[in-house]
Amino acid sequence: MGAIQEIFRRHGPTYRAQFEATMPASHARVIEAITDCRSAACGSILYQCEDCGEPHVAARCCGNRHCPVCQQGKAEAWLVRQLDRQLPTPYFMLTFTVPASLRDFLRRHPREGYGALFAASAGAIKTLAADDKHLGADTPGFFGVLHTWGRQLQYHPHIHYVVPGGGFSSTDGRWHAADRGFFLPVRALSPIFRAKFRDAMRDLGLLAEISADVWTVDWNVNCQPVGDGQASLEYLSRYVFKVGISEGRIVRADDSQVVFRYRKVGSSRARTLALAPLEFMRRFLQHVLPTGFMKVRSFGLLSPSFSMPIAEVQGRIELAQGFATRAAQNARAEVSTARAALCCPQCGGTLRWCCVVLPRPFGCRDLLRAQAARRMPPAESEVCQSG
Repeated sequence: MGAIQEIFRRHGPTYRAQFEATMPASHARVIEAITDCRSAACGSILYQCEDCGEPHVAARCCGNRHCPVCQQGKAEAWLVRQLDRQLPTPYFMLTFTVPASLRDFLRRHPREGYGALFAASAGAIKTLAADDKHLGADTPGFFGVLHTWGRQLQYHPHIHYVVPGGGFSSTDGRWHAADRGFFLPVRALSPIFRAKFRDAMRDLGLLAEISADVWTVDWNVNCQPVGDGQASLEYLSRYVFKVGISEGRIVRADDSQVVFRYRKVGSSRARTLALAPLEFMRRFLQHVLPTGFMKVRSFGLLSPSFSMPIAEVQGRIELAQGFATRAAQNARAEVSTARAALCCPQCGGTLRWCCVVLPRPFGCRDLLRAQAARRMPPAESEVCQSG
């Protein structure tokens, strides 16, 4: 059992009792999912050894995207898909961050606010890229990932974009490449980002809920070159399927406090922060996304709905740049996605999947959770099979 799961199992009932009146239903579902993950309450998976025929039972995971136990393996598969779609051009990483005075509003309206953040930041990139004074390309391509946490688990919503350095122009049909080391001026992106977000809030009828001071301060936008893009993709792959804090950062957790490691921005020195268990859970749960909200989005020529196949996009860029980046693309490091086969602990043979045993949908989840706490296997009559 991981440290975070143990914290939720030990302190979850107290947290729910204390905050039940004000806690969103999505937070309650995450607490239940993390608590039940890899226990009888989630059911089991049955395997059989292909060599000795010995049956084996493995506990199912909850599958919740906020559960730290369930995200292993997804990042590597995502990274390989993105590397296959990588374009032969230098890449940039753009980060859009909202002012601190806007955060309370985003807490109250996460679905509308996060959606507007994506629309406003992506719109700012498209608007400035289409300007002939800058890139002169009205069809750039990029994808972004929403993060809501800072290094101390505080609420800090921002979006990272990975952007190929260039775009297609509908006027001449050519690829317009950005200057190496420079994509778009961030001082010009910031007011466009702010204005588009304000327009979105006005259209949603939410503008009156936002302090007027928000529109008078600078909105932080950062842009930095990241080479051929593989480094930025590998960086983001660690966060796309990651929750606010990893198991490896937990130093100690007991009934009185949770201690975890962090580093300040611009510092390499490791520090520790101690929080009461309920405060740790509160900070963790404030990063639960609205149900069904897409935290990874693609735009322009990197969108799955773009009319031109990605192979054609890659070929046209290579043709425009004289195949100058072909060698670098071919020389990129290999990323392995091979998973080790499940082995029989008796003879070392390969395990073959047989079926999934699910708890009954009505009335037995609490029973199975209690049995898991007592380390009792569920009775055969208390489960149903789904093959």
